[in-house]
Amino acid sequence: MDKRTDIIAGAAGAFEAEGFRGVGIDRVLAPSGASTRTLYKHFGSKDGLILAVLEERHRGFAERLDAAAAGADPVAALFDTLKEWLEEHGARGCMLLRARAEYAGANEEIVGLVRCQKSEFRRMIEARTEAALGRADGRLATRIWLLFEGATAAASVADLSVIDEARDAAVSLVDEARKNAR
Repeated sequence: MDKRTDIIAGAAGAFEAEGFRGVGIDRVLAPSGASTRTLYKHFGSKDGLILAVLEERHRGFAERLDAAAAGADPVAALFDTLKEWLEEHGARGCMLLRARAEYAGANEEIVGLVRCQKSEFRRMIEARTEAALGRADGRLATRIWLLFEGATAAASVADLSVIDEARDAAVSLVDEARKNAR
């Protein structure tokens, strides 16, 4: 890995464990061994690093989701991928939404990035719902999106079995929509 990638990876772990605004820059940089000078060279500021971490997190999940989609039920794969992701990264709720909550009113660039990422993710769910159903159904996509986001949050206070329950509910919704279309 290059230094920029090392810093992002180390910072992601620190932000995941300790939040964004409350964690000091020395703690954020410790895993990569980078100096504050290197941070400013690559990211301009701590907020610039946060933007890079959020972009990488979103990209990484989207890539994992795309890789899991081949040959799988496109809606069930959402939840299967989520469960694998949370097993790997820990179930602390959505990092993107936590960043948005911490920076609401303090940094519109971070809030705006999260808004864009969540909109993009919602479109991914719409595409998967359409692939599973054979037609667009915005209402169904919204329900599946809510199940996904809710399961992500619930897993942080329960256990990962809530992901399986959300998966089953989403698959049932798709099956019911198929039956109603006949």
